[in-house]
Amino acid sequence: MPRNRIFVDTSAWYAIIDKNDKDHAAAVSKIQILDRPLVTSNYILDEILTLLKTKLGPTIAISFGQKLWDQEVSALLRITEEDEERAWSVFRQYADKGFSFTDCTSFALMERLDINTVFAFDDHFVQYGKFLIL
Repeated sequence: MPRNRIFVDTSAWYAIIDKNDKDHAAAVSKIQILDRPLVTSNYILDEILTLLKTKLGPTIAISFGQKLWDQEVSALLRITEEDEERAWSVFRQYADKGFSFTDCTSFALMERLDINTVFAFDDHFVQYGKFLIL
């Protein structure tokens, strides 16, 4: 896989899908001009499906989930056991931050695969300080 991929966080997926989200217009504009392959993780898939089902209902969750599952909108990367171990280390090290464990798995995956760019509206990526935020 090429090095110049863009990792897409739950916050960006949600902003793209929910027309009432405060970041919707910015997210839709940004996704249309991204010129590098998009990737996301199975943990992000879990998180966005749960969020969509809770906020927008099962029909939207299933429809978008199928696109992610079929890798139509993004490559779907798996978190490894090593990623989980690294994520647990980051989760403990940054206990003073509001990082979710899913955030930490994203950090670990991005570090392992040398992905330095993230499409997110989540300030946790800024706080972690190791990635370029779109």
